[in-house]
Amino acid sequence: MDKSNRVAVLFGGSSAERDISLMSGQAVLNGLLRSGVDAFAFDPAERDIISLKDEKPDLAFIVLHGVGGEDGTIQGALEFLGIPYTGSGVLGSALCMDKVRTKMLFQSAGLPTAPFRVIHSSNKADICAETILTELGGKVFFKPAHEGSSIGMTSADNQESFMAALETALEYDDTVLVESFIAGKEFTVAMLDGEALPVIQIRVPERFYDYQAKYFSKSTEYLCPAPIDAQLTEQIQSIAKTAFQTLNGQGWGRVDIMMNDEEELFLLEVNTVPGMTEKSLVPMAAKASGLDFDNLLSRIMQAGGL
Repeated sequence: MDKSNRVAVLFGGSSAERDISLMSGQAVLNGLLRSGVDAFAFDPAERDIISLKDEKPDLAFIVLHGVGGEDGTIQGALEFLGIPYTGSGVLGSALCMDKVRTKMLFQSAGLPTAPFRVIHSSNKADICAETILTELGGKVFFKPAHEGSSIGMTSADNQESFMAALETALEYDDTVLVESFIAGKEFTVAMLDGEALPVIQIRVPERFYDYQAKYFSKSTEYLCPAPIDAQLTEQIQSIAKTAFQTLNGQGWGRVDIMMNDEEELFLLEVNTVPGMTEKSLVPMAAKASGLDFDNLLSRIMQAGGL
């Protein structure tokens, strides 16, 4: 990469994940500056995106998490402005950000994913919690359809907790994904320019991998490479790669997968702008493959056309 190129690091934004984006973006900006890149910060929540054109960047490094940054919106704006950018395009970003469409595409492609139902705020009064709980195995997981970082996610196993979890999820989105709760081992696979990096296993004592466990818990364990045999590693990486391609993912990203006690694999979701904090998983996987943080940034930019 030519270090004379000017790179705009887009982070912050106005989504519910702003705080994490600020941490991720600062880490990316620091890494680029450390490598001698002519990089500068740009927060779309504080400056009109149209003004980015005046800065004459050769590339926009997108580190915006959530709505407005990871859903195709900023990607479309950058294409309109004629500014190349990192990561997935408009379609891939929009599909991966929409958990309901993601699940539908997984199903249509024959990829393994947990059974689910969709609830909209407009029809919540018609919902029968007991029926859905029975259909989905007795315990379910609620996810706002367009949020990341496990924001608004809650589990439920009875009518009271079901309705409480639904209300929590609806605080963040008008559409909620309800899926069967998969108990077992959690894995994640970072994708980089068409390559699946080493598998990471996540261990969270006595709770699921929620916002607190992701960014602040000191008890969450990350095993990289995951302590699994070569055959299972290859299977997980293959499913992750297919899932990423199915959703039109490009450049870099991360695919989350669960394995139940019967060793069946279930795709959870695909992230097109994963966290890049010091506790984040993509840098961890890159390091396990021999790629340090600064070189990871360089690879992401190269995949973005720089």
